[in-house]
Amino acid sequence: MSVAEELPGGNDAALLRQSLDEVRRVIVGQDHMVERLIVALLARGHCLLEGVPGVAKTLAASTLATVVGGTFARIQFTPDLVPSDIIGTRVFHPSNEKFDVELGPVFVNFLLADEINRAPAKVQSALLEVMAERQVTLAGVTHPLPKPFIVLATQNPIESEGVYPLPEVQRDRFLFRVRVPHPTAHEELEILHRMSVTPPVPERVLDPAKLITLQKAAEDVSVHQLVADYVVRLVMSTRNPGEYGLAELADTIEIGVSPRATLGLVSAGRGLALLRGRDYLLPDDVRDVAVDVMSHRLMLTFDALADGVDPEQVVRQILHAVPPPVVVWNQNR
Repeated sequence: MSVAEELPGGNDAALLRQSLDEVRRVIVGQDHMVERLIVALLARGHCLLEGVPGVAKTLAASTLATVVGGTFARIQFTPDLVPSDIIGTRVFHPSNEKFDVELGPVFVNFLLADEINRAPAKVQSALLEVMAERQVTLAGVTHPLPKPFIVLATQNPIESEGVYPLPEVQRDRFLFRVRVPHPTAHEELEILHRMSVTPPVPERVLDPAKLITLQKAAEDVSVHQLVADYVVRLVMSTRNPGEYGLAELADTIEIGVSPRATLGLVSAGRGLALLRGRDYLLPDDVRDVAVDVMSHRLMLTFDALADGVDPEQVVRQILHAVPPPVVVWNQNR
């Protein structure tokens, strides 16, 4: 019997690792990004991938959609995009003299919003309902999106021309903000060997029904009261840093993270725990996802922004200052 089969939820973990391996067969390196994409799926959250061009953000999203199964659509966001281009519109047909609703490309399981920060405010507002409510309202009629549904968005942080910064309320709707770095020299050589010939084609491992089952399994991951208290302390330390021995951050943080960060730490930690073959949440799971869940939700002061303070470093400072609990689980329970 394998280790995965001996652990609670081991079969689910084995299936998820198989999905990870299939994505990694196409994507060279970027293990952190690939793992966070899987965790976001399990946690029913959206994921924002931030990196310079050419680091496989779009390829990773499309490969994951192929491996997991379900319908997929890619929208290239541009400054001249209008809301009807993504959510749909009403079309008049002279033959029968009536309006019909033409649904937009968002009605899929996996929506890739490429260069999302290039879209104007009206498009961002339309996408906000899609992300938050998982539905679209056209002509007073609400159309639910298919299940499961996830938005995988990419943005280039170095562009300045034709770019509209994402509003804070929309950034808050993303479970993760994952920074995607350049590959290392070894990974660059592997990219050359793997992609200079016929590129590998990913195979389908899951389907939408199985993914929904895995999402429910992630929701059933047990959370100890001490771990829940640790999550709350991490969040509150961003709002009242002086009470947690972080008085130096009072001039750095303008507004702390929202309650969505609290829920996101638990849901993302549960997804990571399931991926690791456990049916209970550990403080280490929370710590591992904290930077990607909290950093984009922090609002820094003007002076901190002027000094180039990195929100991820602020979160790491909080993780260092707020001690995690020691939780002992009874494996026989």
